[in-house]
Amino acid sequence: MTEQASAGYTNGAPRQILRLEGLALFLAAIGFYVKLGAGWKLFAIFILVPDLSFAAFVFGPRAGAFAYNTMHSTLGPIATMASGYLLPQPMVLAIGLIWAAHVGIDRAMGYGLKYPSAFGDTHLGRIGRRKEVIA
Repeated sequence: MTEQASAGYTNGAPRQILRLEGLALFLAAIGFYVKLGAGWKLFAIFILVPDLSFAAFVFGPRAGAFAYNTMHSTLGPIATMASGYLLPQPMVLAIGLIWAAHVGIDRAMGYGLKYPSAFGDTHLGRIGRRKEVIA
């Protein structure tokens, strides 16, 4: 088993499938958003909101990973979309679709859910550079 596999990272074909699922989520969310007709100004305002969770990393990697994973899991967007559809509240549905699009494009680009060990440790593999340890 490779070092990454033993560390809990997804490799090879499963990693590519997860990235393709992210792309599919992004495209589906965009398609439904266009069909909803909520407008691109709202999309532009909300598309990067989940990335505000990065700020929690100032409190350490455990708090940062928790905040990031909360905002980058599919659970939040699905619950938001379901609420917006069932109530019915088109604005809530639109925000859920934007959120889902954000999560999808992040996954498609290889940004996975964070481990509390370090910012760059994700379920889709290591991102960024490792800090060099000088002895």
